[in-house]
Amino acid sequence: MKFKPQDVLIAVAILSVVMLIIIPVPPAVMDIMLILNIAVSLMVLLMTIYITEPLQFAAFPTVLLLLTIFRLALNIRTTTLILGNNGDAGSVIRTFANFIIGDNLVVGLIIFVIIIMVQFVVITKGAERVAEVAARFTLDAMPGKQMAIDADLNSGLIDEQQAKERRSKIQREADFYGAMDGSSKFVKGDAIIGILITIVNIVGGLIIGLVGDSGMTTDEVVNTYLIATVGDGLCSQIPALLVSTSMGIIVTRATSENNLGRDLAAQFGAQPVLFLILGGMMVFFAIIPGMPTIPVLLLALLMGGLGYLLLRAQKKAALVEEAPKDVQEEAAKEMLKPEKVTTLLQVDLIGVELGYGLLPLVDASQGGDLLERVVMIRRQLVMDLGIIVPVIRLRDNIQISSSQYVIKIKGIEVASGEVKMDHFLALSTGEVMGKIDGIPTVEPTFGLPALWITAANRERAELLGYTTIDPPSVIATHLTDVIKRHSAELLTRQQVQILVDNLKTQQPALVDEVVPKLFSLGELQKVLASLLREGVSIRDLGTILETLSDYSAVTRDTETLVEYVRQAMGRAISKRFIPDGKARVITVDASVEQLMVERMRRTDQGTYVALEQNELQAIYLSLRNALERITNMGLTPIVLTSPLIRRQFKKLTEQIAPDFVVLSYNEISPDVQVKSEGVVTLR
Repeated sequence: MKFKPQDVLIAVAILSVVMLIIIPVPPAVMDIMLILNIAVSLMVLLMTIYITEPLQFAAFPTVLLLLTIFRLALNIRTTTLILGNNGDAGSVIRTFANFIIGDNLVVGLIIFVIIIMVQFVVITKGAERVAEVAARFTLDAMPGKQMAIDADLNSGLIDEQQAKERRSKIQREADFYGAMDGSSKFVKGDAIIGILITIVNIVGGLIIGLVGDSGMTTDEVVNTYLIATVGDGLCSQIPALLVSTSMGIIVTRATSENNLGRDLAAQFGAQPVLFLILGGMMVFFAIIPGMPTIPVLLLALLMGGLGYLLLRAQKKAALVEEAPKDVQEEAAKEMLKPEKVTTLLQVDLIGVELGYGLLPLVDASQGGDLLERVVMIRRQLVMDLGIIVPVIRLRDNIQISSSQYVIKIKGIEVASGEVKMDHFLALSTGEVMGKIDGIPTVEPTFGLPALWITAANRERAELLGYTTIDPPSVIATHLTDVIKRHSAELLTRQQVQILVDNLKTQQPALVDEVVPKLFSLGELQKVLASLLREGVSIRDLGTILETLSDYSAVTRDTETLVEYVRQAMGRAISKRFIPDGKARVITVDASVEQLMVERMRRTDQGTYVALEQNELQAIYLSLRNALERITNMGLTPIVLTSPLIRRQFKKLTEQIAPDFVVLSYNEISPDVQVKSEGVVTLR
């Protein structure tokens, strides 16, 4: 590991702090140390003000510990100087004491005690409690946040790398707030030891001055040691107060895009009426007898003027957003021009229509990120299925319910759903520890029972074991599922040409050999669509073309070619449908396979199996029983057949189980462990 200068500097600084406890230092050096302590504490306070989220200062707990040790070391050294140098601990301590005490020692001591009480009772205790509560709620919310990440990953909203980064951030947040909870104890202990050191300095100084050979009178002893003690306490407590305030700010700071100053200015500035009301109240205070009229009126004028300026700025911004009159007139003229009816003939391959109540989801100025999620869906589908999803059109539709959305393929509605703004969809994970109030509904993608809950109940729902999903994620998940189910319809010849052209840049010889010499673009499209129809990725287009080239002389039948391609892609298919390498499947009895082979008929329209009604009923009943049994075991249904009948068995049983997977023995990777959990028979 290569060491950098900052690594050595930090190590030296920490060792120096520890050595400061043991090694005596002269008053001049102590002055520098005390000034440095105040400067570093101010820098920490400014750092907490200007960060936008707590993790940007993740080293704060460690910095807090080091500053506490540094202050304690300074306290020990200053105590040594006060008690062993006749109360002379340097000019910094003397200056602080004279500034606070002035000419009245009693008043100065009272102010000093008040500062200590504020530091210990208000700032330190409050920051400690906030850190404790933040740590507890952060740790309690971790399971719900992890499940939310898994839901986004499964729906294709994020990729594996983004999920890893989000999980890492959640872990770092938990570590940070846990460390802050522990670090707050250092601040509390530092405040207590500061009070004890002050008492020791006063008592010890009086004893040394009155009993020893100091040569000072009683008044001189009291003044000397009390002034030195107050100055030492201030030099210690003021930096401690700054650091305690920093801790309070960072544990109460919510994640934001701006720093604390900009957030406060934006949030207070958004309500100019408040300043006008406050100005009016100040005028009322000014007429109360005994009130300082002039200062209060000046304050009222300041508040009223600020409110007026903010209100005028808001109106000006609203005018800028409105379209100028000439622009509106130009738009009206444009509408009166002859319409180009040819534009009405265009049909979008895929589109989403939103009720007017859902429009904020696509408005970035209102925090809507649905457009960004759509972009992520297109990228994820390229990785999962190897298809280039066409541009997804998002439009408003006033003819549907305000909270409804409709998904269309080639202009025809194929799916719809309803979401509630400012709510979250709560799904049971199977281990729910309690009930929560909500509006019963059905999750649109998988048809699971769910609840619409308010944002205020989200954290409680996650603690009870629910997975909570926001409205954009609900729509994005549903849209992803619809695209996957209709991916074969969305694969046009133009898109196939784009895929082929992309492959040609990497394997030009292969493309020149196959397309269009052996297979036309339309024939290749049929093969790819057949693969997509059963959820097989076509991303490895090179293997697909090589297989087609190898078997082009054997057959031109599309269905047969698809089976050859599937066998060539066996490893990818096994990984896709059997990711853990352990397949618990439903097999087909040899008598059923033999019967299907004997009844297979080939026509110009394709191959089909001519079974009698009673034979079909027996196969359907046996398959349904096997599917129910394996579904009750919590497994994904997979049917395993011989290569001869795989395609025909899939077509035969699509009516009763359209989503289950049918694989052939030749498509299973050799390292997959296969266990039969049911058999399809004629009995």
